[in-house]
Amino acid sequence: MTYLVVKYSGPFGFIKPWTAVRDSKTFSQQFLTPSIVEGIEKKLFPDTLIQKGIQKIIRHKLTYSSINVQQEVTQTRGWENRKQNSLMIRNRSILERGVIVNPELQLVFLNMDDAKNAAIQHICLCRNEDILLPSEQINQMTDLEFDSIEGFELRFGDIEDSFITGYNRFNNAQAMYGKLEVTGNPVKNS
Repeated sequence: MTYLVVKYSGPFGFIKPWTAVRDSKTFSQQFLTPSIVEGIEKKLFPDTLIQKGIQKIIRHKLTYSSINVQQEVTQTRGWENRKQNSLMIRNRSILERGVIVNPELQLVFLNMDDAKNAAIQHICLCRNEDILLPSEQINQMTDLEFDSIEGFELRFGDIEDSFITGYNRFNNAQAMYGKLEVTGNPVKNS
C-alpha cells in the first residue's frame, strides 16, 4: 500500500488535554486524539461534515523541538457587583500553558486528490492561532517507511495497552481510546 504524506509545520501549537479544565498550569498534549484528527479532516474536506468518523486521514505523526511555558490572562464567566464603587467587574487569573515549539505534523492519505487538496490548505492543531502550513511536496512511501519516521502517533481504538483519551465531540461524547506509539526521538533538539 502506498501512503501519500503531507507535512505541516508552524512556529508553535497547543493541544489541550481533555483532563485540563482550567488548571493553572497545563502542558500541551503530545498526540492527536480521534476527535482532533476528525476536526482537522472536516476543515480540509467540508464535504465530510455530515459524516461521522474519520474518512480520509489514515495515519499521522507529530514531532516538535521543545515545550515553552507561556502565560495567558483569562476572565471568569460571571460578573462581580462592587456596590461601593458602582462597578461591575470580571475577575482575572493567569494560566500557564506549555506550548509545543516548531511542531511538525505528517498526515497520511491514500488518494492523490485528497493529498493534493490537503497540501494547499492550512490546518490548526486545536486553537485557531496555532496555524500549521503545508510543505509543497507530497511524499510517497510504504507503511513500513512511515512506521520508521520519528514521532508521536496515537493508534486509535480500544485495543491492548490502550487508554482513554477523552470524549468525542463529534460522536455523542463517546469515550475515545488509543495506544500511543513513540518512534525514535520525536522531540527534535534544534
